[in-house]
Amino acid sequence: MKPLIVITGPTGSGKSEIAMRVAAKHGGEIICADSRTIYRGMDIGTAKPTARDMKQITHHLVDIVDPDETYTVKDFQSDAKKAIKSIRSRGSLPIMVGGTGLYIDAVVLDYRWPVIKDDDSSEYDQDSIAQLQATLIERNIPLPQNKSNKRHLVSALVRNGKTGHKRDRPDENTFVFSVDTEPDVLKQRLKSRAERIFSSGLIEEALELSNRYGWDSEAMTAIVYRIAKRIIDHEIDEYEAQDIFAKADWQYARRQLTWLRRHDYVRWHKREHIEGAIDKLLMKMC
Repeated sequence: MKPLIVITGPTGSGKSEIAMRVAAKHGGEIICADSRTIYRGMDIGTAKPTARDMKQITHHLVDIVDPDETYTVKDFQSDAKKAIKSIRSRGSLPIMVGGTGLYIDAVVLDYRWPVIKDDDSSEYDQDSIAQLQATLIERNIPLPQNKSNKRHLVSALVRNGKTGHKRDRPDENTFVFSVDTEPDVLKQRLKSRAERIFSSGLIEEALELSNRYGWDSEAMTAIVYRIAKRIIDHEIDEYEAQDIFAKADWQYARRQLTWLRRHDYVRWHKREHIEGAIDKLLMKMC
């Protein structure tokens, strides 16, 4: 059975380009592990794989829900497992690439969610984020990692703090690689990424999405669209927006690195060496 190769790392580190080359060389198909590229229409702001990329290499779990639809980690786990099985059935190599740590962990550590008998979250519909946080604290339930996300807060309340079970490490046929990038290099890449995104029609995309789904849609809470709204509202100009976004991306990248460094099974390699490391592993397994 073909192994599952996971290529992760901080945003802007070049993992998608690496995955494309590995897939082309080893007959692979790509599974995107990104909590934003799942949304249809959110192309520029999420730095989604291009139409050309997806024509060259088969991609999975891109453009699968509308921005006003709910899509959970559990949904991703289920869809990713189906994609892995399908890819292997064709004799191809499954390559999961992305930076959403919870998505990746749910698959490679085989998360098992607690069984909830009373999954009625409607009683919390009218509660604000502050009220939900206060309720969790009052009930002595730990706040979720994303404590500003209403859906995550409600989920923690419905589960009454139960977290389920997971493996300590991936199975023997799963290999997780991460791009190891020097901070100064990554900051420069993020700056260039911000310039590219804001000069590629982001404002027009944000306006179209907001007209269709509204600014309060959960998908539109992504930092890049919140910054785009500030341009639209004439609060800042495009150059200020690029600087704000690059700094926000850097903070996000640091959180991603913190998440990844908790796992001792992650294989760290410089961007120019990671492809070769994967090649060696796959040749050894043949």
